[in-house]
Amino acid sequence: MALSRSHRREEVNFWPGFVDALSTMLIGIVFLLSVFVLGQFFLSQEISGRDTVLDRLNRQISELSDLLALERSSGKEAKDSLALLQSSLASEQAERARVQGLLDGAARTNAPTQLAETQKALDAEKQLSAKAQATVELVNQQIVAMRRQLAALEEAIGAAEAKDKESQARISELGSRLNVALAQRVQELARYRSDFFGRLRQVLGTRPDIRVVGDRFVFQSEVFFDAGQAVLKPEGRGELDKLGAIIADLAREMPPDLPWILRVDGHTDNRPIRSQQFPSNWSLSTARAVAVVEYLVSKGIPADRIAATGFGEFQPLDVANNDDAWRRNRRIEFKITER
Repeated sequence: MALSRSHRREEVNFWPGFVDALSTMLIGIVFLLSVFVLGQFFLSQEISGRDTVLDRLNRQISELSDLLALERSSGKEAKDSLALLQSSLASEQAERARVQGLLDGAARTNAPTQLAETQKALDAEKQLSAKAQATVELVNQQIVAMRRQLAALEEAIGAAEAKDKESQARISELGSRLNVALAQRVQELARYRSDFFGRLRQVLGTRPDIRVVGDRFVFQSEVFFDAGQAVLKPEGRGELDKLGAIIADLAREMPPDLPWILRVDGHTDNRPIRSQQFPSNWSLSTARAVAVVEYLVSKGIPADRIAATGFGEFQPLDVANNDDAWRRNRRIEFKITER
C-alpha cells in the first residue's frame, strides 16, 4: 500500500500546471503544422492543374513564335527577290532604251535589215519587261499577305501572354484564399479540440491510468481490457460512456463541413503474443481499437467521424524492458485530428 501511494504521488507531481500549459501549446503547434502540410498538398494539387494550362499556353506561344520567325524570314527573302527583280527590270528598261535608240538610228539611215533585227530585239525586251512586271506584282501581293499573317501572329502571341499573366494572377489569388480558409479551419478545430480536452479532464479527473501525451488522451489498456484480450470490460464501458457523451455533444456543435475525426489507436508492449485468436501484437492492438470504435459508434458517435488503428509494439512511449515500461506502452489513445 505504501508503494502504491508513493507511485500515485509521483504520477500527480509528474503533471504540474505549467506542463499542462506547455502540452496545450505544443498541441496547437503540431496541429497547425499538420494542417499547413495538408493545405500545401491541396494547393499543390490546384497549382498542378494550373501548371498544365500554363504549359499548354507556353507551347502555343513557342509555336507561334517559331511561325512568326519563319514568316519574317520568308518576308525578307521575298523583299530580296523583289529588289533583284526591280534591278533586272531597270536593266531591261535601259536595254530597251538602247535598242530604241538603235531603232531610231536605223530608221534615219534607211537600213531595213538592221531595223528588222532591232525591232525583233525590242519585242523580246518588251516580253521580258511584261513578265518582270507580273512577277513584281505577285511578289508585292505575297508581301502584303505575309504582313497580314505577321500582324495576326503578333496579336495571337499578345493574347496568349495576357492569358498567361491572368492565369498566374488567378493562381496567386487562389493560393491566398486557400491559406486564409485553412487558417480559419485550424482555428476552429483548435478551439473544439481545446474544448474536448477541457471537458474530458473535468469528467475523468486526475487518474494515474489516464494521461495527456502531446495532443492525445492516453488510457492504459487495463482500463478497458484484460491481459491478452480484446473484449471490453464492464468498467471500461463505463469510461467509454463518459467519453462518448462528450464526443457526441462536440460532434453536434461542430460545423458539418469541418473535416475532423476521432482516431482511436491501439498499442501493446514488445512482448510477443502468439495465441490462436491473435497471432501478433498488431492483430491484438487493432482488435482492441476496433472494439472501442464499435462501442462508441453504438453510443451515437457518427461512424464517418471515427477510425481505428493498430500500432502493435512499434510506437512505444518507453523503450525500457521492465514492468513499468510495458505497462505504459500498453495503451489506447484518443486523438481529434483532420481527415
